[in-house]
Amino acid sequence: MTAIDISLDNLNPNDVVPSIAEHEGSEALRLVLTPDAETPDNPTFARINGIEFQNGVIEIEVAGRPLPDAIPEARGFIGVAFRIIDDLSAFECMYLRPTNGRAEQQLRRNRATQYFSYPDWKFDRMRTEVPGHYEAYVDLVTGAWTNMRIEVEGDKAKLFVHDNEHPTIIVNDLKHGPDLTGGIGLYIDNGTEGFFKNLTVSPS
Repeated sequence: MTAIDISLDNLNPNDVVPSIAEHEGSEALRLVLTPDAETPDNPTFARINGIEFQNGVIEIEVAGRPLPDAIPEARGFIGVAFRIIDDLSAFECMYLRPTNGRAEQQLRRNRATQYFSYPDWKFDRMRTEVPGHYEAYVDLVTGAWTNMRIEVEGDKAKLFVHDNEHPTIIVNDLKHGPDLTGGIGLYIDNGTEGFFKNLTVSPS
């Protein structure tokens, strides 16, 4: 795997504000949304400069938590967008909802992780038309460093969390098909303060 620079001068932010901050003892990239960012499940990410990705493995450590003034529905949404085309009109994404990981309601726990495909297959459409197929439970602690690994091959993707041997989510039908190629972005959503470190990418 190749370590990828996620310093401020190697990012192209879209509807997010990047900075460098310390979190849980580590220096990290911090992202928050711009005040006018449109949500949910939109291109709210910092795209990494100079990367074109189709198939391979993306691995990163993330920590997400709701901001103090976030709406009640905020979950600390944080993850990775991939195969982002240049005009941002299409991409795939997998993210975590950290506050759901240990929620007292089972339904929220079942929605701790999510796959969506921009622009046509956002979480709400998936939840209505194919409930339970693109979100799943995994134990998460709000604000804690969490390892994510995304394996992509053709029209399939798998999300692994916490170095688990088995995937948390298996997607056998990426909505843009097997041939989309594009960038990688560090993703957040509504009311999130997100931290990122140790990004590696291994194309296949």
